[in-house]
Amino acid sequence: MSSGKKMWSAALLATAVLAVTAACGSGSGGESADGKVKLRFAYWGSAARQQMTEAAIKKFEAKNPTIDVEGEFSDFGAYYETLSTKVAAGDAPDVITLEIRGLREYADRGTLADMSGKVNTTDFDAKVLGTGAIDGKQLAIPTGVNAFSLVFSPTELEAAGQKRPDDTKWTWEEYVELASKVTAQSGGKIYGTQQSFNPAYLQIFAAQRGEPFYNGNKIAVSPDTLKAWWTIMQNLVKTKGSPDAAKTAEIGAQSVDQSLLATGDGAMGMWWSNQLGGIGKKSGKDVDLLRMPMAQGATSRGMFLQPAMFLTASSKSEHAAEAAKFIDFMVNDPEAGEIILSDRGLPASSKVLAAVREKLPPTDKKTLDFLDEVKGELADPPAAPPKGASAMEDILTRYSEEVLFGRMTPDDAAQKFITEANASIAG
Repeated sequence: MSSGKKMWSAALLATAVLAVTAACGSGSGGESADGKVKLRFAYWGSAARQQMTEAAIKKFEAKNPTIDVEGEFSDFGAYYETLSTKVAAGDAPDVITLEIRGLREYADRGTLADMSGKVNTTDFDAKVLGTGAIDGKQLAIPTGVNAFSLVFSPTELEAAGQKRPDDTKWTWEEYVELASKVTAQSGGKIYGTQQSFNPAYLQIFAAQRGEPFYNGNKIAVSPDTLKAWWTIMQNLVKTKGSPDAAKTAEIGAQSVDQSLLATGDGAMGMWWSNQLGGIGKKSGKDVDLLRMPMAQGATSRGMFLQPAMFLTASSKSEHAAEAAKFIDFMVNDPEAGEIILSDRGLPASSKVLAAVREKLPPTDKKTLDFLDEVKGELADPPAAPPKGASAMEDILTRYSEEVLFGRMTPDDAAQKFITEANASIAG
């Protein structure tokens, strides 16, 4: 699941695509010195995720004493560049964590093994499971589900004399107004919100205007929708509801742990629902979820359920059976679920979710209650986007910053974004 970090560059991807075609052999760990099978497992995240994952790995190894799992951990900003380099060199980890944005990228390169029948998926929602299937092959297993939402601190709203908005009917204009009031009431010490350049935000905004994000291998978001989206950002800066362009760019390049809300310098922001627990823990304050605001006259809220991330196996792994066994443990074993909880999304397995439901910390229970409340309003999980979509956040961020800094008009930025984005997914 994404934070505001930038993804790999198009140039690096092109190099990787060429190199992987020629690469042969396996990057698997083979055997440990003591004769055990060694699996390499690549994943990203926070320090808290690393601790949870290492604990889950130890539990797996205790149950499978002939297998050692070596975690290859990095922060989100470095993850895909490192992974792309390893795959290009024929050194792919046995088990690979991917977002939906990068799924087709690796599927089309033949990097991923078909997991059909190798992992138990009987307790998975068919539509959620289907997001990990490409051309009839189950290449990826969802770890859990989430929704891109608005996160807020009731404490900060109350301190600014503001009430929790009625999120069943609030508009983008009301969102901007609320953010500016929070900043003003705090004397500028607390910002009402921070900007988000996540493509999921634009996807929701476009859906409210009746537009999909993609149509085949083309961007389907219109220039007018992009300009309306950037107008919200410009209005937030003008009214001081959010920081200025320079501060926005600075915090946008950092992880969610360094967000304004997490550091106590903001009252709202947009993130994936599974990040609520981490934000609450870091801030030490009560945090909760809201529906995204709606465009005037919209008939759909545009929000959707999506796998937080997938676990996949390398098609070149020397230990395919052991890799499948580890993935099965991570998504289906209640003991793994009790360690990981909702960190990788609320468990995709209904069996695991039932087992951990009462053990979830209060913040994670809020996430579950929120998704239960809005599930009837959510669109179906989207299919994996076209190859090249993994670069979309980087492209969208660059043009959004150009608009906020005033270096480019929204008209020019919209046309150039569409041209570059189309080139990225057609390449």
